[in-house]
Amino acid sequence: MFSKNQLLYSSIGILLVFSFFLYFFSLETYTYIESTSLLFRKYFGKFYLWLGLICVLLLLLLAFSKWGKQKLGTAKDQPEFSRLSWIAMLYSAGMGSGILLRAVQEPVYMYQHPPIDTATDASTIALQYTFYQWGFTAWAFYAIFAIAVGYYLFVESKKVLSSTAFASIGTYVTSNCIRNTLLKGIDILAILTTVFGLVAAVGLGTTQINGGISHLTTINFGVKGTMVTLLVISALAFISVYRGVNKGIRILSTWNVYGTIALLLFVLFQNNVFQTIAQFFNSLYHYVTAFIPLSLAYDTYDPGEAFLTDWTYYYWAFWLAWAPFTGIFIARISKGRTLREIIIGVLLVPSLGTFFWFTTFGQSAFNLIDDLGMYNGQFDNVFNSIFIFFENYPFQGVINTLVIVLLVSFLVTSLDSAIFVLSMFTNNGVKEPSKKHRILWSIILTIFSIGIILLGNTKEDINILVAMQKLLIITSLPFAILMVIMIIFFIKDFSQKQKLVER
Repeated sequence: MFSKNQLLYSSIGILLVFSFFLYFFSLETYTYIESTSLLFRKYFGKFYLWLGLICVLLLLLLAFSKWGKQKLGTAKDQPEFSRLSWIAMLYSAGMGSGILLRAVQEPVYMYQHPPIDTATDASTIALQYTFYQWGFTAWAFYAIFAIAVGYYLFVESKKVLSSTAFASIGTYVTSNCIRNTLLKGIDILAILTTVFGLVAAVGLGTTQINGGISHLTTINFGVKGTMVTLLVISALAFISVYRGVNKGIRILSTWNVYGTIALLLFVLFQNNVFQTIAQFFNSLYHYVTAFIPLSLAYDTYDPGEAFLTDWTYYYWAFWLAWAPFTGIFIARISKGRTLREIIIGVLLVPSLGTFFWFTTFGQSAFNLIDDLGMYNGQFDNVFNSIFIFFENYPFQGVINTLVIVLLVSFLVTSLDSAIFVLSMFTNNGVKEPSKKHRILWSIILTIFSIGIILLGNTKEDINILVAMQKLLIITSLPFAILMVIMIIFFIKDFSQKQKLVER
C-alpha cells in the first residue's frame, strides 16, 4: 500500500528531519526561526493583509453573483449532512480551542492597550479589533480553498489533493516531468503547512489544558504534564478518526457546539444581557463599516508595525496554515451545497457566532475590571485567563471542568480532521482513506507535536505561543503565495466552465 508513495515518504521524511532538530537542537532551531521570521514579517506583512481583503471581497462577489447557484457536484447531488451537523463540523475544524484560549485574554488586552484610536470607547475598539482578527478574513482563507478544491473535486472529478486546484498548470508547463514535479511539490507544501498549523494549535491547546489543571489543583505539572496531555488527546483523536466522519468526527463536533453554547449562555445570563447584545451590534457595526481600512491598516486604523507583527500577521499566518486541511475538510463535507450556501455558511455564520462569543466574555471581563477599579493583570496569561475569569462566577469548579473537557474535545476534532485530510492526501487522494494511513499520521503528528512543545520551552523568556508566532510566519508564506496562483486558476477555469454551460 505504501510502496512507491513518494508523497507520503517525502512529507514524512521532511517532518522527521525537522523533528530531529526540534528534539536535539531546540535552542539553535528557535534562534534561526526567530531571525528568519523577522525578515519575513518585514517584507511580506502587507502582502498578508492584501491577500485577506481580496479573499473576502472575491467570495462576496461570487456568492451574490449568478454563479452562486452552482453546486459542488451535479445538479442531483444532495448534502450528506444536516445543516446543523455541517456547521458544527466546519466550525470545530476551523476554529476549535482557540476561542477558549483567547475568550478573555485577547479582548482584555485590547481593552487595556487599544491598538487604534478612532474616537470610540475602549471596549468597542477592543471588540472591533478582536472581531477583525477572528472574523471574515480567517474564514475567507478557509472558504476560498474549500470552494476551489471542492469545485475540482466534485465538478471536475479530480482527486482529493491540493494540487487539483492547480490542474491548469499543464497549459503553461508542457513537460510532463516538470509538471508532475511541480504538482507533487504543491502537495508536499500543503501537507507541511497543514502539519505546522495543526501542531501549533495542539501545542497551544495542550499547554492551556495543562495550565488549567495546574491552576485548579495548584500543582505545577510542567512540560512533562503537557506531553502526557498531548498523548491522551492524540489517542482520543486516533479513535475518533478511525471510526470515520459520521461515527467519530460528526458526533464530537456536535457536542462541541452544544457545550460552547451552554458555556456562552451561562456567562451571558450572569451579566446584563441587554448591555451585551447592544455592545455586540455596536462593535459589529464598527467592524463592518471599517472593514477595508482595518484590513489594510490604513490611516487611523493602522496599529503600527510592532502590533501587526505580534498579532495580525501571526493570525493571518495561522489561518493560512489551517487553510489546506480545513478547506479540504469543508469541501469534503459540503458536496451537494451551492457556492452561495457554502460561502454564507462558512464566511458569515461562524464569524457571527464567534463575535457574540467574544462580546459575551469580553464585556463580562470589562465589567469585572471596572468593578475592581484597577487592573492587576489577572487576565494577562493566555493559558489560564479563562479559569481565573470563572472564579468570579458560581459553580466555578463545574464550569472550569467543562472548559477543560471542551478544550480536549475541540483539540480532538481539530486533530482528527487533520489526520483524515492528511490521510486522503497520501492515500492517492481517495475520499475514504485507509485506516493504515490514519494510524501513521496519528503517530507522526504526535511525534512532531512533542517537538513543538520542546521548542516552546527552550528559553525562560518565551512560551509556546511566542515560538508558534514566529514559526507560522515562516511556514505559511509559501502557501500564501500559492493561494494567489490558485485563485487565478480557479477564476479562469470556473468562468470558462460557466460560459460553456450557459451556451
